[in-house]
Amino acid sequence: EVQLMESGGGSVQTGGSLRLSCVISGYAYNMYCMAWFRQAPGKEREGVARIERDSQSPTTYADSVKGRFTISKDSAVNTLYLQMNSLNPEDSAMYYCAADSRRCATIFGRGPEVGRPTQYSFWGQGTQVTVSS
Repeated sequence: EVQLMESGGGSVQTGGSLRLSCVISGYAYNMYCMAWFRQAPGKEREGVARIERDSQSPTTYADSVKGRFTISKDSAVNTLYLQMNSLNPEDSAMYYCAADSRRCATIFGRGPEVGRPTQYSFWGQGTQVTVSS
């Protein structure tokens, strides 16, 4: 069984940085398309960034985080990261990592979207990020 476990959330002030981690256990080597999503209270879960395990598809970002957030992975330790810089209160949300055994190209073709939650099969429990002004 595949399990995803996020960590690294917390409270920061505007302009601060956080680095989220997501450890994938179980059949981690089967997970190819991986992403970070976030959900603020009363809002839909939205895709933040996407990456492929063997980098066959380019990484993609939501417009709202481009230039500030960086998604990366360390396949040797089955860990997904999200470096978040220049945080602002609008970034406050529960952050989730997600993964799927299909290749990103299979799910999205050449599209640049991070995707919808229904397009990923496995999810973590989330880690809270709060940014104060």
